[in-house]
Amino acid sequence: MTYDFRVIDTGLLEGRENISFDQAMIELHGAGEIPDSIRFIRFPPTVLIGRHQALRQEVKVDFCNQNNIGIARRLTGGGAIYFDEGQLGWSLVFHRASLGIASLENLARDICEAAATGIRRLGVDARYRPRNDIEVGGRKISGTGGFFDGDTLFYQGTVLIDMNPADMVAALRVPAAKLGKRGIESAAERIVTLKELLGDAIPNLATIKSALIEGFTETLGITPVIGEVSEQEEDLTRRIFSQEVGTDAFVTEIDDPTSGTDVYVGSHSGPGGTITCYVRLEGPRQNRIREILITGDFFVTPPRFIWDLEAILRGITLDRFSETVHAFVDKTTVDLLSVKARHFVVAFERAVSEVISSR
Repeated sequence: MTYDFRVIDTGLLEGRENISFDQAMIELHGAGEIPDSIRFIRFPPTVLIGRHQALRQEVKVDFCNQNNIGIARRLTGGGAIYFDEGQLGWSLVFHRASLGIASLENLARDICEAAATGIRRLGVDARYRPRNDIEVGGRKISGTGGFFDGDTLFYQGTVLIDMNPADMVAALRVPAAKLGKRGIESAAERIVTLKELLGDAIPNLATIKSALIEGFTETLGITPVIGEVSEQEEDLTRRIFSQEVGTDAFVTEIDDPTSGTDVYVGSHSGPGGTITCYVRLEGPRQNRIREILITGDFFVTPPRFIWDLEAILRGITLDRFSETVHAFVDKTTVDLLSVKARHFVVAFERAVSEVISSR
């Protein structure tokens, strides 16, 4: 059995408006107001940070403001990315039952394999690289990410068509450790574009979109149906933009956690990404968590899991951190992509190691 997927193209939209449209699709799909859909997306120069990332840890904010580069916060996890007219974005919104995918890990694999199949139709040897990248010759041509919202699955990705890597490097703060573990000296060397691979033979946008649709059709077993944006989507997008996603408050929700005093910081990096804990303590013995903020480029669904976890950790003693995290993960319906409960514990223990060792 195959499922129809509406195909729409919303063209070039401002960054926060694009993210607002994503949220509108998720909400309307969950309410049964729109069908399973594939959306093609384009951005002007924009930095998109992951849902759980700290803005100023990832983005050169002053540079972006001075050079008219937009800044928006995604609905999905993962790392910060630079987007401009030289890239094509795509997103899928669909029911769990449509593809029969039960976990975020399998979702990432199957959709990345489908997108890689489409990109190969353009004449390059694109391959899926766990956890959520598509590469050509070991260099990234597409990054992806997604999450579950009830019965609705949302997954998005990009295709690098023609981009100046210097623009990305200028706008983002890329940790040296993240580059070093891949044995490269600059972020520019990590990515590759269709322009670099194909030169003058680079296909036009229509051809690239058709190739991706064919990849999704062949690999996922869907039936594409060209459709239109609904009036409901446009109305809800405007409301979400004005009330939440388009606001500075949403983008700066996690800004610079190291500001202020008495902040302990610890990180853990692994296959699922980097987890960083920012901790403030209280009590006569400084053995109780007053505040904790968990950031990083990991993927977790639903996204509210992190905020709920932070809430239950406030007020507990340091010696109860591990058991509290493991118990919360065990009893909560959560899907972590290559991240385990123990990774949060390691990040936290590194944050407070100075306090513990001083006793």
